[in-house]
Formats: sequence, structure tokens, C-alpha cells
Amino acid sequence: MHNPLAIAILSGLGGMFGWGSADFFAKITIDKAGPIKCLVWAHIFGTSLLIMAAIVQVIFLGHNLDLPHGSAWLGLLFFGMLQMVVYYLAYKGFEKGQLAVLNPVFASFTGIVALVSILFLGEAVHAGLVVGLALLFIGIITLNLDPEGLKNKRLNFVPGLKEVGAATLLAALWTLGWDKLVSGHDALTYALFMYFFMTLAAIVLALAVKEEISGDIPTTLWRLLLLMGLGEAVAYLSISWGYSSTNLTSIVALISGAFSVPTIILAYVFLKERITKIQTAAIAMIIASICIVSLG
Repeated sequence: MHNPLAIAILSGLGGMFGWGSADFFAKITIDKAGPIKCLVWAHIFGTSLLIMAAIVQVIFLGHNLDLPHGSAWLGLLFFGMLQMVVYYLAYKGFEKGQLAVLNPVFASFTGIVALVSILFLGEAVHAGLVVGLALLFIGIITLNLDPEGLKNKRLNFVPGLKEVGAATLLAALWTLGWDKLVSGHDALTYALFMYFFMTLAAIVLALAVKEEISGDIPTTLWRLLLLMGLGEAVAYLSISWGYSSTNLTSIVALISGAFSVPTIILAYVFLKERITKIQTAAIAMIIASICIVSLG
């Protein structure tokens, strides 16, 4: 496939469904096993799946791995560690504060990425595409907004805002930097090594906070942790493909940033969670926006 727009949309959808499904399984497992323990094992499983994909690529497809050279290794180490810092800050913020305020704040990192890419990094877009991307961003923020939870909340005094705000800025930095690092390289190879370093960072984090990761996980959760890791692996491989093969950073970032859509739908179908009218309207807006973007 050599159509940059099609690659950007498909890779963005891969990120959206990968992260969305991972978040759905996280909803089930984190309360029972704890966030750090779930992160560690999900990333171990995700790394294992990416290694298996690399083996298939080399042995069965005959495509050699694009091994990094020199400073690229430092870049992969840096971005793996940075992404784990983003996870940690976001989880700490969500643990402290109101999701009604914090979810939209974190979701805004996709808008930061799109804005910087279009205004300062020379991404070529036209008026129709800008409209589609703007509607997509509005849909993402609306989907993560909880008007009832916002009542009588003063933004300056919301616990966790500092952590989530820092996570938001770092997530935008990670996305813009990862786009540049992986550009022109094999997406699977770079995603594998970055994800491996992110997994190591998760293990170091668990050791630093003295989190026991080897036990106290119910047998029924292992399959969910594997599926969580699968979703994560698919997401990072997908967006890496998009960033490595196209210059359409804003499209990949914004579509993949709509990961709350599959999370909410899966929770509605399997956990019988209620979908509000605002969420329904936001999901419809996101789907319509992706269609507008697809028309180019």
C-alpha cells in the first residue's frame, strides 16, 4: 500500500482499536490487581507478541529487521522510558482526582500534536481536512467530558491536575518525537525495541515503589492481561507504521487518540455500562469526522 492518506487512516484506526481494547481490559484488571502490576504484565505480554511478530517477519516473510544504529538506540531507550513516565503520571493523576476534568485534559494531547504538526512542522493540509480534524478533536474532548462530574468543580483545585497536565504535555512530546525517530524505518523493529525498553521501565518502576508483581493475580485475569498486552502491541505497531510511512502526523495522532470509542462500546456490550446522550453524539461526530478525513 502506497497511499499515504489510507496508511494514516488505517494506522490511526489500529491505534484507536488497540488502545481502546487495552483500556477496556484494564478497566477489568486494574481494580483487582493494581495499576503497576497490570502495566508490567501487560507490557511483558505485549513485548512477547511483538517478538513473535518479528520472528514471523524474518522467517516466514523473508523481511530482515531494520536494526537501529548509533544514537537511534538512545532514542528508543528515551522514548520507551518517556512513555512509561506518561503512564505513571496519568495513572497517579486519575487515582487522585476527578475523571470528569482529567480525562478531557489528557485527551487534548492529540490536539497539541495536530496543531504543532500543521503550524510548525510543515504538514500539508487543506481546508476540508482541517475541518475534519477539528471536528474529530472536538468529538474526542466531548467523548471524555462528563458534565455532571464537572458541576461545582473549580479547575484550579482539582487533585491530580498537575500530574495529568504533565502527562498530557509529555504525551504530545512523545508523539511528535516518535514520529520523527521512526520515520523511514521499519515500524515493527522500532516499535519492538521501544516497547521492550518501556517494559523494562515498568519493571524498574515496580521495583522502585516496592510493588510485588510475581503473585496475588487471580488465575482468571491472566487471559485479560494477555489481551491487554495484545491491544497495546497492536496500537504501538500501528501508529509506528503510520508515522514511519507518512507525513500525516495529525491524522494518525487524532484518529488513534479516539481510543475511548471502542472502550465505551465494549463496556456497553460486555459490562452493561450506560452510554450517555453526549457520548453517543460524540461517537457519531468522531465516526463522521473520520469519514470526512477519508475523503481527503
